Amino acid sequence: MIPRVHARGTRTIGLLHYLYGPGTHEEHTDPHLVAAWDSLAPDPGRDPEVTYGDLQRLLDQPVKALPKSRRPAEHVWHLSVRAAPEDPGLSDEQWGEIAHRMVAATGIAPDGDDAACRWAAIRHADDHIHIIATVVREDGRQTRIRQDGKRSQAEARVIEIDYGLRRLAAGDGTAARRPTSAERHKAQREGRERTAREELRESVRRAVAGAASTDEFFDRLAAAGLLIRKRLAPSGDLLGYKVALPDDRNKDGEPVFYSGSKLAPDLSLPRVRERWTRLSEAPTAIDGSWPEQPALPPVTGPAFARRRATAATWQALMVIDHGDDGTAAAQIAATGEVLDALAKTSAAHTRAELCEAASAFERASRSHVKAVRGHDRALRQAARDLVHSGPALGRGEDGASTAMLIDMAFFAVTVAAKWHARKHHSQQAAAARQAAEHLRAAYQAAASESMAALGQRGRRMAPRVRQRQADLLHQVLPELAERIRTEDGWPALATTLDDARKAGHDPAALLTEAARRRELDTATSISDVLVWRLRRSAHLPALPESSHETPARDSGRQGPSAPSTPLTQGTVNHSSRRR
Repeated sequence: MIPRVHARGTRTIGLLHYLYGPGTHEEHTDPHLVAAWDSLAPDPGRDPEVTYGDLQRLLDQPVKALPKSRRPAEHVWHLSVRAAPEDPGLSDEQWGEIAHRMVAATGIAPDGDDAACRWAAIRHADDHIHIIATVVREDGRQTRIRQDGKRSQAEARVIEIDYGLRRLAAGDGTAARRPTSAERHKAQREGRERTAREELRESVRRAVAGAASTDEFFDRLAAAGLLIRKRLAPSGDLLGYKVALPDDRNKDGEPVFYSGSKLAPDLSLPRVRERWTRLSEAPTAIDGSWPEQPALPPVTGPAFARRRATAATWQALMVIDHGDDGTAAAQIAATGEVLDALAKTSAAHTRAELCEAASAFERASRSHVKAVRGHDRALRQAARDLVHSGPALGRGEDGASTAMLIDMAFFAVTVAAKWHARKHHSQQAAAARQAAEHLRAAYQAAASESMAALGQRGRRMAPRVRQRQADLLHQVLPELAERIRTEDGWPALATTLDDARKAGHDPAALLTEAARRRELDTATSISDVLVWRLRRSAHLPALPESSHETPARDSGRQGPSAPSTPLTQGTVNHSSRRR
């Protein structure tokens, strides 16, 4: 159940005309009262002899009884209460009970208060009601309404339990604004899949991902085809901005502009500029210093960017796990930028799921914990590299390094979900878990070629070489070895261990380090996880040149498994089998 407190108004009759009228797009059906301050209140929707003015005069009577000098400037209070789409239909009696509970909870008409404000609840659709009230009490005092939004939300959570409705996560005021009903109807009328607000939010998020300056941010907005209106101070200093879609017009044919803050709290110009913050000292790791990163192998642009982003994401998730709150919040926010940049530059077969993952994680990127910017610069640079490297191919090293990054991003958003859960950020935790599910599906598509090719090399490996890798596995991971060898990804892991040996590394040391850094026994497929950890830490090509031409369909592998750690026990796996 979703309550929303609207801005106060000055004309009771105007709101009544809207609530009882046909609606902006003829969407209102059978408007009528379901409850009011007085059970005998007149209902223009049911009684043809009653006018809107009759109801308005009764609602306004306590206001008009005051001298003009004492009347509040905005005396009309308005709350809408909407059921979730999957909720069962509610009767007029049930909606009436909900209305009584809402006016009591918000302070409009507390239980047992005979001198409370006058109000009326009007239903003009199956799934929601509107409550209109005047804020002057019967005793002539103006009611004190404090935190009516939070109180209505708290009461909605109790109502959901009492009526067996979908239980929504409690909000904390950091969510992006939802599209209005008028915006939704306009999108439907124009054949758009999303509202202009939603399209603009995504475009602005992608424009800010990895941007290093205000000028670059505005250049990206312009390159995305958006109309931009800047707000300047008399001194010429930039104060804010608004954006619009070129084809989104109002009734007068003018573009409909949205300020950044109306798209999302962290897209206002001051909040965007916080991302350019540079610390006076370089960020440090938990032990006091970041380990120096060896040079990555020379690969194609998008592949290099994905390798670099994978390394930065690994460091970030360690900070989220063990760092202070402000630094962890900054890493989580920057993870959202990496997902936006990855979605923008991904190949067609992974783009839809990655876009969904980035969109879902947007809600997880903000909370009341203030992000300490500057410590996130490695992740923001990774997002910048992804954008500047351009679109990636869905095959070869580009495709394999994309799978490597998605696997690591899955780890990062899972850690972010757990961090938010520990902080009791229920909406953000749910959003991160949803993003991880989309990353699971994206991984399936991204990893199919590379894991199949590596697996085919492993199956063609000489028996003595394959046995050497099996013996190594039993030596380093004796408790997990048998499980790993039964997984479809074991041949790919054997290949990776052999590649590491040929590259001059100690496979035992690499495998020990890969297993030590994070637990493995909850992974759906340990072998898939180890393949990417080893290839990243040993700086091996994600897909060796000799494997590029190996067709996945001839390998006998049924497809890659979803990335590593399950979100919760019993999480649905998008794969057709368990890893």
